Amino acid sequence: MYFIGIDIGSTASKVAIRGKIIDEFVIPTGWNSKETALHIKNKLLKDFNINVLKDDSIIISTGYGRVSVPYSQKQITEITCHGCGIREQFDYDLCTIVDVGGQDTKVINLKDGFVDDFLMNDKCSAGTGKFLEIMANRLNITLDELFELSNLGEKIKISSMCTVFAESEIISLMGEGEKIENIASGIVDSVVVKVAQLVKRQGIQGDMILTGGLSTNKFFNKYLSEELETKINSYSKGRYAGAIGAALIAEDKYKKRGRV
Repeated sequence: MYFIGIDIGSTASKVAIRGKIIDEFVIPTGWNSKETALHIKNKLLKDFNINVLKDDSIIISTGYGRVSVPYSQKQITEITCHGCGIREQFDYDLCTIVDVGGQDTKVINLKDGFVDDFLMNDKCSAGTGKFLEIMANRLNITLDELFELSNLGEKIKISSMCTVFAESEIISLMGEGEKIENIASGIVDSVVVKVAQLVKRQGIQGDMILTGGLSTNKFFNKYLSEELETKINSYSKGRYAGAIGAALIAEDKYKKRGRV
């Protein structure tokens, strides 16, 4: 039996396989989540010999595009899936998960291994991965280069809260001849401060764990740790936390009642 979690985010889609095979992979979401779901189905068949239309596959989808996976048996919010995914890696009874995604940022408190409370920024792209992507594109550099440069620059304040106005502000700074390192430092600091504000509003319970696309970025971890004055744990499969959680929930439900 295969238990498969599919987490379709706004930027990247993550897939976790549990059961006879244990593996994960990620592909770009592209412009159409339904086409992405079809691509995932074909990749599972080609690379893992898993036919998702057969009875030996139990699939749960999650994330921004979870309703766009026609072959999933159930859709579950990423809040629940991230909490469950963390439990595979860490044996925490009490912890706070910070997930910086492309579309939104979530702060999730886990208690006794289950979601106790959460807070998310879903009204504006400021403080999310999307903000960083837009600004990196404006500077004509990659996300990795943005963080590398930010570590070499001096922070300058990006005062605009709105992504559109912030982009205009950065264009002005570029026109004034400001160093790209300083602009990069200001952009990253803007996101770090907004994420930290969200964490403070929600409150920290126990250890902190970083998930999502930025979970393995050493600079983001360092800056956020400094802003919150606390240690933040991260792990190599952090970006797959939602997909892993969905796969584990599928496995757990199937073993308990023979279906999801």
